Amino acid sequence: MWALRVVIVFAAAIVLAAGAFFFLAWRSEIPEDAAAAQATFAPELVAKGAQLAALGNCIACHTVPGKPAFAGGLAVPTPFGTIYSTNITPDPETGIGGWSEKAFQRAMNEGVDRKGSHLYPAFPYDHFTRVSVEDNRALYAFLMTRPAVKAEAPRNDLPFPLTYRPLLAAWKLAFFDRGEMEPDSSQSEAWTRGRYLVEGLGHCGACHTPRNAFGAEDRDHYFGGGEAEGWQAYAINKDSKAPIPWDEQSLAFYLRNGWHEFHGVSRGPMAEVTGNLSALPDSDIMAIATYVTSIMGDATPERGQRAAQLREQFEGDYREQAADSQSSPVNASGGSPGEAIYVAACASCHEGQRRQPFGGLNFDLSTAVNAPNPQNIVNVVLFGLPPADGEASAVMPAFRHLLSDQQVADVLTYMRERFSEEQPWAGLVDLIANTRSGAHKVTIRPSDGIERAPHNVGAEEG
Repeated sequence: MWALRVVIVFAAAIVLAAGAFFFLAWRSEIPEDAAAAQATFAPELVAKGAQLAALGNCIACHTVPGKPAFAGGLAVPTPFGTIYSTNITPDPETGIGGWSEKAFQRAMNEGVDRKGSHLYPAFPYDHFTRVSVEDNRALYAFLMTRPAVKAEAPRNDLPFPLTYRPLLAAWKLAFFDRGEMEPDSSQSEAWTRGRYLVEGLGHCGACHTPRNAFGAEDRDHYFGGGEAEGWQAYAINKDSKAPIPWDEQSLAFYLRNGWHEFHGVSRGPMAEVTGNLSALPDSDIMAIATYVTSIMGDATPERGQRAAQLREQFEGDYREQAADSQSSPVNASGGSPGEAIYVAACASCHEGQRRQPFGGLNFDLSTAVNAPNPQNIVNVVLFGLPPADGEASAVMPAFRHLLSDQQVADVLTYMRERFSEEQPWAGLVDLIANTRSGAHKVTIRPSDGIERAPHNVGAEEG
């Protein structure tokens, strides 16, 4: 009798838990709005939405290179499997053409689609929940006035039970802090605006913050560096490894132009970000720089002293040169195989006198050489930097067909030793081999962004 009571109590607990979970996970369907795709919007609202879409970098995830913008289908690799972005054009069958503004607002604010399904946090609604109703309305107006494209996204490639979307309700309970941020009256207007842009649509932390075992941002290491599309998103807090620390002016210039003389050119996913930020007004760019540099904080005295030495060495130290001019030759001392490769393949650009962004950044100024993870510099050496489409831009040749894994490791080991005071990188040859083979997938972008790229670049390289 006692055993039967235990079984009954246990079964009742399971039923109650299942019911509680169903209550937690269930979301109602919002009826389809057949007239939504034909709605008209004020031109100024659409224009505002275009700026917001650029800030959110929406086109980068929702566009396959060479295919229509916002039509979805881009493979987004995650540690749990591959998620394919959705079609956010106003096509009524495969896109959001039947979505009312209410459905769109819910997706942004709660991470739930029109039919009531929880969305995977590869769609960063943990940031988009910070966006105001007014800005979401403008973004909705912009998307609903894009050309409608009939395109069905592939099915996500995820293992069971991750295909069971109600489980995402438990993830949200643990990691999702819904709602707009509380204002901070102690901060300036620029800082407040910058926080809104960075924490909301800009979702900078989605790449620049490491993630825990459940795929949520590790807020204890906020902006401490993360990964995106096979690239390292550098730490942009007090742990930044930039030899000359960022300040408001240098970061604003970089975000506006995609390069800075002390920090080099944007590449990988960041090239898309800086390409799209060109649509924002200068005040917003400066606000972003104000907020991010406040998180970085002041440099230590030692770092500040080293930065002053570098500024004195490199500030104004370049002379104007024609595009076909050559720099002074750099000779090897015969010290190592890596040095010989560096002198033959790298020094003429990276120790030349041609200005950024067309000349190579001197590695004394390189965050990549000082970074704890060498993935970015491995990517650039193997795959290069493809040119922009139809305009002058930074460019670098790919060396994957010219240098062996060991030779790439040799030159990077030499560069780390010469240009950095950090400890040597471990496991370089294996990392290079995995990157070259495609075991570690890397997405290569031109400097002017995915939506302007020719059809033969921007795809995953292996």
